Amino acid sequence: MPARILRSTLRPALVLAAACLGLAPVAQADDAKPPEAPAAPVNSNLTAPLFYQLLIGEIELQEGQAGNAYQVILDAARKTKDEQLYRRATDIALQARAGNQALDAVQAWRADWPKSRDALRYQVQLLIALNRLPEAVAPLKTLIELSPEAEKPLLIAVAPRLFARAPDKRAAARALEDALGDYAKAPATATAARTAIARGWLIAQDNARALEFARQAHDADPSAEGPALVALEMMGTTPQAEAIVTSTLAANPDNNALRMMYARALGIGQRHADAIAQIEIVTRSAPALPAPWLTLGALRLELRQPQQATTALEQFLKLAQAAEPPTAASAAASAPASGGAVADDDEDDEANDAAAPATDAGMVQAYLLLSQAAEMQGDLAQAEAWLAKIDDTSRALEVQLRRASLLVRQGRVDDARALIRATPERAPSDARAKLLAEAQLLREAKLWSAAYDVLAKANEQFPNDPDLLYEQSMIAEKLGRFDDMERQLRRVIEIAPTYQHAYNALGYSLADRNIRLQEAHDLIQKALELKPGEPFITDSMGWVEYRMGKREEAVRLLRQAYQARPDVEIAAHLAEVLWVSGQRDEARKILRDARKRDATNEVLVETVARLQIDL
Repeated sequence: MPARILRSTLRPALVLAAACLGLAPVAQADDAKPPEAPAAPVNSNLTAPLFYQLLIGEIELQEGQAGNAYQVILDAARKTKDEQLYRRATDIALQARAGNQALDAVQAWRADWPKSRDALRYQVQLLIALNRLPEAVAPLKTLIELSPEAEKPLLIAVAPRLFARAPDKRAAARALEDALGDYAKAPATATAARTAIARGWLIAQDNARALEFARQAHDADPSAEGPALVALEMMGTTPQAEAIVTSTLAANPDNNALRMMYARALGIGQRHADAIAQIEIVTRSAPALPAPWLTLGALRLELRQPQQATTALEQFLKLAQAAEPPTAASAAASAPASGGAVADDDEDDEANDAAAPATDAGMVQAYLLLSQAAEMQGDLAQAEAWLAKIDDTSRALEVQLRRASLLVRQGRVDDARALIRATPERAPSDARAKLLAEAQLLREAKLWSAAYDVLAKANEQFPNDPDLLYEQSMIAEKLGRFDDMERQLRRVIEIAPTYQHAYNALGYSLADRNIRLQEAHDLIQKALELKPGEPFITDSMGWVEYRMGKREEAVRLLRQAYQARPDVEIAAHLAEVLWVSGQRDEARKILRDARKRDATNEVLVETVARLQIDL
C-alpha cells in the first residue's frame, strides 16, 4: 500500500483513538508548525498495547464492522475504567442501532462510575427507547438526586420530553409519576414535579389526571406559569382547565406573554369577544408592543367590526415601522419567567410572541387585513391601495384572492376567476388552495352551482380531503341537495372521525329543517364533546333545543354562544327564541346591534322578515 494511502487511512483512526482518552491529536510533519516554545510533557494512561487496541477498534468501525469495534472499545473501557471509552462504546452501539448493546455498555459504565450523570442520562434514555419504562424510574430518580439543587427543577421539567418518545404513553405517564413522586412532595420542587406529571398524563391523553396534577401544581404556587401552560393545552377539550389560567393571571396580572397565549386559545375556541378582552388588557399595560395590536385587529375583523379593526391595525403598522431589531439582551429580557417549571421549546416560542418584534410577515398580514376591512366598508379603492403595498411573492396567492374578491364586489366574476387561475403555483398545495379560493369567490357571488362544480373537480383531484368534502356539502345545502350534503358529511365523519364541523353541520341542518330532531341533537352533542364550549356548536345545540320545544334551555345556550362570540347569525337565533318567548324588547335590541354589523346577512334578513319584526 502506498505510504500516502496508508497515512490517509490511519490518521482519522489515530485522532479518534487519542481523543478517546482526551489526548490532543498528534500533528503530522507536513502540516505541523514550529512551536513557539517547548510544550510541557503530558503524562497519559495510554500505553502502547492500549493505543493499538483503540486503533484497531476505530479501524474496524471505519471498515463498517461496528460490532467488532464495539467489543474492542468496550473491552478497553472495562480495562481502564475510562469514562470517555465507555461513552465511545455506547455511541458506537447507538450508531449501529444496537440498543441492547448500548445499554450493556452504559450498565458497565455505571458499575465503574455509579455517580456519573452522563451515564445516568444515557441509561434513562435507552431504557425508555427500549420500552423498559419501569426500569427507567430508578436511574431518573438518581440522576435528579445527584444534580445540583438549582438544576433540579429544570431537569424535572424536561423529563416529560424523554418519556414522550415511549410508544406506550400511559405506561410512560405512570413511570414519570413514580419517578417524580417524592419531588412532588418537596416544597422546592413540588410545582415543577406536579407540572411535569400533569404533562405526562396530558401526553397520554388522560386529561382528568392531567388536570388533577395541574391543579396541585397551581395550588403549590399560584403565580407559576408551568401549570397554566399545561392548562392552556387542555382548554379545547377540558373547559375546567381554564380556571387555572385565569387564577394564574390574577396572581400575576403583568404576565403579558401568558395573557396573549390565553387570548390565542380563546380565539381558537371561537371565543373572540373574550379573546379581545384579554388582548386589550395587554395593549393598555404595554401599548408599545406591536404584536397584540395585530391580533386585536384580526379579531375585530372576525366580529365584523372594520373600523375598530382598522384602528388597531394602523397602530400595529406605526409601531412595527418604528421598531428597531431586538438585541440579545432585549430578547432575553422579554422572555417570561419559568414560575417554578420550564416550558417546552414550543411553549417558549409562543410565550415570546407577545414581545416579539414585528416581522415582514406581520406587516403583510396587516396589509391584507386592512384591505379586507376597507372592502367590508365599501371602500374598494382603499382596499386595493393596501394590497399595492405588498411585494412578498410568497404571499401572492393571498393577495390575488383579495384582489379577486374586489372584482367580485364589482360584478366582474369572470375576471376574478381568471385572476385566481392565472396565479402561479409555488408549491403542490397551491393547486388545492386555488380551487378553494375560486369556490369561495363563487360563494360570495352566490353562484352556488358553479361553486359546487369547482369543488366537485377539487374532490376528484384531491380525493378523501375532509375540508374539500365539507365545503362541497355546504354548497349542496345551498342548492337544496340535502341527500348529497348528508352523504358528503357522513363521508367526512368516516374518514375524519374527530372532524367536529361535520357533526355540527349535519345536526344543524336537520334541526333547521325541523326533522329527525333527536338524531340532530345526538350529532351536535358529539360535536360538543369534540370541541366543548365552541360558540357555533353551542348555537346549534340551542337551536335544536328550541326546535324540540325546550325554550328555556335554548335561551341559556344561545346566550352563552352569543356572549362568547357575538356573531350575526347567533344573534338572529337568540333573538328569535326571545321573541317567541315574549322577551321582545331584548330581541329587538339584539337584532338592531346585529344589523349594524351586517345588514345583509341572509339569516338575519330572513328572521326579521319571517317574524315581521319592526326594527
